[in-house]
Amino acid sequence: MPTIAFDRAAANYSGRQILHPTTLSLTERRIGIIGENGGGKSTLVRLINGLGSVTGGTVTYDGMNVAKQAKEVRKKVGFIFSDADNQIVMPTVAEDIAFSLRKRKLPKDERDRLVHGALERFGLADHADTSPHLLSGGQKQLLALAAVLILNPSTIIADEPTTLLDLRNRLHIRNIFAQLEQQLIVVTHDLDFITDFDRVIRVSAGEIVDDGAPEPVIDRYVRDMTRAARAEEDH
Repeated sequence: MPTIAFDRAAANYSGRQILHPTTLSLTERRIGIIGENGGGKSTLVRLINGLGSVTGGTVTYDGMNVAKQAKEVRKKVGFIFSDADNQIVMPTVAEDIAFSLRKRKLPKDERDRLVHGALERFGLADHADTSPHLLSGGQKQLLALAAVLILNPSTIIADEPTTLLDLRNRLHIRNIFAQLEQQLIVVTHDLDFITDFDRVIRVSAGEIVDDGAPEPVIDRYVRDMTRAARAEEDH
């Protein structure tokens, strides 16, 4: 698996520190990132491929400094946004998937074969010539996933991949993720989705506050959130 290393990496936004200096090494195949809204989860993972910029320290991907070699890192790291509309750029579903391959300069037959395989894999074959904007929220998320996975990146980062999915599609995505050989990093509030992951990291107020095997980290998080909710009710 690739090695992602944070060395006192920090990030600010509009003058506010979103991520405090963080030292962390990510080497496991499947890693879940949890925590309350606004705690810094998305900021943390966006630093991995240069979607966000460090304001202190460094982030490296297999020895490559992300701040200096972001273009090379992005060839290795695929990012799936929580809002799939941010990734839709072409007029039809098939063209949107094919767009990901534009820099590969593949023969047309090879490109068409890969796109057809992706459409079949994600249940989108019947929508190949449909405008992506006419898809359901869940179908858009499947399209975004297809457009990233067709490039076969070494690491896949998914930011809230199940937010808009119904149960059937959620289970479909979970099954796809379970079969991936690549390193997978998932930011999620869907705690059941990551119970069989190798590691779960909890981020709160811009800091890593818990890190370890899924069950104890998730259990402590649920207890803390339950306690906080009850305290609010008492007031």
